Amino acid sequence: MSRKKKRKSGKGISNLTNTILSILKKERNQAFNYKQIAAKLGVNDASSRNQIIKKLHALSAKQEIEEVERGKFKAIVNTEYYTGILDLSVKGSGYIISEDFEDDVFIASNNINKALNGDEVEFYVYRRRKRGKVEGEITNIIKREKSEYVGVIQIHDKYAFVIADSNKMYKDIFIPINKTFKAEDGDKVLVRLEDWPEKADSPYGKVIQVLGKPGDHNTEIHAILAEYGLPHEFPHEVETFANALNTSITEEEIAKRRDMRKDLTFTIDPKDAKDFDDALSFKVLDNGLYEIGIHIADVSHYLQEGTILDDEAYERGTSVYLVDRVVPMLPEVLSNNACSLRPHEEKLTFSAVFQMNDACEIKNEWFGRTVTYSDTRFAYEEAQAIIESKTNEIPKEVSLTGKAYKTDQSIANAILKMDELAKAMRRKRMHSGAISFDKVEVKFNLDDANNPVGVFFKTSKDANKLIEEFMLLANRKVSEFIGKRDPKKTFVYRVHDEPDDSKLANLQGIVSKFGYKLNFKDRKTTSASLNNLLKEVNGKKEQNLVDTLTIRSMSKAEYTTHNIGHYGLAFDYYSHFTSPIRRYPDVMAHRLLQHYLDGGKSANEEAYEDKCNHSSAMENLATKAERDSIKYMQIKFMQDHKDEAFTGVISGVTDWGIYVEIIANKCEGMVSVRDMKDDHYAFDQDQYAMVGRNTKTMYQLGDEVIVKVKNTDLVKKHLDFNLIGKP
Repeated sequence: MSRKKKRKSGKGISNLTNTILSILKKERNQAFNYKQIAAKLGVNDASSRNQIIKKLHALSAKQEIEEVERGKFKAIVNTEYYTGILDLSVKGSGYIISEDFEDDVFIASNNINKALNGDEVEFYVYRRRKRGKVEGEITNIIKREKSEYVGVIQIHDKYAFVIADSNKMYKDIFIPINKTFKAEDGDKVLVRLEDWPEKADSPYGKVIQVLGKPGDHNTEIHAILAEYGLPHEFPHEVETFANALNTSITEEEIAKRRDMRKDLTFTIDPKDAKDFDDALSFKVLDNGLYEIGIHIADVSHYLQEGTILDDEAYERGTSVYLVDRVVPMLPEVLSNNACSLRPHEEKLTFSAVFQMNDACEIKNEWFGRTVTYSDTRFAYEEAQAIIESKTNEIPKEVSLTGKAYKTDQSIANAILKMDELAKAMRRKRMHSGAISFDKVEVKFNLDDANNPVGVFFKTSKDANKLIEEFMLLANRKVSEFIGKRDPKKTFVYRVHDEPDDSKLANLQGIVSKFGYKLNFKDRKTTSASLNNLLKEVNGKKEQNLVDTLTIRSMSKAEYTTHNIGHYGLAFDYYSHFTSPIRRYPDVMAHRLLQHYLDGGKSANEEAYEDKCNHSSAMENLATKAERDSIKYMQIKFMQDHKDEAFTGVISGVTDWGIYVEIIANKCEGMVSVRDMKDDHYAFDQDQYAMVGRNTKTMYQLGDEVIVKVKNTDLVKKHLDFNLIGKP
């Protein structure tokens, strides 16, 4: 039933010319008669219809529209239209990213025309002389990026509104009172857009889930997931299907595989890890070579194509790692049990086995399905203790158990030798132009109620890098095995394009304020100077800022069937093969590799490219959700520190204020320019600074300042500071 009110009066229709032109241009391939125009305007009286008829003929006489057949009119299209993706700003204006334009196209708020952030839109452009900026107007919405939003509901007698949490949703959402899903006033809800009538100021929607009360921990965590369309539990039928799987390992299955159960095998993972999807084996051969196996959980053995379990895993695309929980890609029966390479258990695995010498030269390689037995499990800290001991004596703090004939000493020897090889492989990578991103990760100590009681920083040590290098080796060699031998065969690659010149120039402009210089003459000097920058900044107050800005200057890595290499790793071939428990592209790589090992023909490229695009999109959403959960926890942590003064670094400067990152805990908040009352401050874009008009006091990007918490908003995930001054 239409929500439009029929206008009965015969008064003049306001702005009729522009309204008719807008209707015809929006659906410019269709012809309309006066009755169809009247219906769109919601009028049905004779006076209004006569006005429309007269206006249609007047516009036709002016050749602004054309009469294509008696009484039917179409827009005259003399403008070239383009398509792109809308990126809205908080202020309501936005930019369209389009392949047809080198620079983004600016869209003023009055030209958005009901498009929402992320929508694929049609638009036309016109040039404005001001700074040569290209501006445009959105003429049609091709595809909504999302239809579901999280927000707080306000209930009135006969209707309700949802105020979206996202600051890029510029309209409240109208909810008919019979579509509130029994939500109470003030609840946080998930709402689905249903319609946006021509004359309505707000979109119409319905509540599809009540998340809880704003500020409640579980409500906010579920809201983060809901905002990005990520599930927090498995459908009952998927859990039932997974629990019914036969996960026993039969002699018949073992006979089909390479049996590596007697090889010394171990895992190295975070101490709180619950799923172990990779293990390493080590053996010294009679010819003096080292045989090293990278063993990956054989998820594709259990995850069969065409099942509801596989459909669910594909839709999720990836596990999501929030601060207080993991939202897994696979149900627990697989992720934590059947596919987890737990110590002292036989497991079905997919392996890459290499024979190499001390110079890390690969003399032989083998790929295929295996059965393995993990002798022991290390936490990273335990493996690190062995590496730092530099002897084959197991340190006292490391307690190991294994088969009787596999001594602690042999395990220690294996780790020490593999550490040597990993360091040699890393040196080769860096020499080839790889970029070393060892960005500090923020982690939280949580109490039993998931409240943050402390902040610590996770850094990558030798044990982490040991695992990283051998996983990189497997990923690279699997990719080479397919891509180098037969480039025409469809495969799933993890690619990383070269950085954009304009982003590098922007990075140069910012880091020069700290006294750093970069050389972008060619690829080799670019990589070398970026690595030198990351090394120089290590341990300094601006490290996190520079690390973040450097990462942002890089292109985004993504999945595709079209290989262009991986710039950041300096690999010509690279795939994801080593984490199928938590990444669907790795499952695809396993399936394709086995298909080709069995002599199969090239898989359907178009179908796999679609799957790659979906996987990249889901990875992006998961990353955003993970960042939001960190931001939420940081704000929650700062709630208990409102009376403390903190030293921070200015991490951003805008015309509305400065952003400050606290050195001690990496929490970032904003100082509004309105709260800087000792002078009248203005944004100096060239100096990345806020400058006082009278005192000339300057607060510049990278400066150290003292701040106190002014306000913490868990719902909006916003942290406000008061500026105390400089140290």
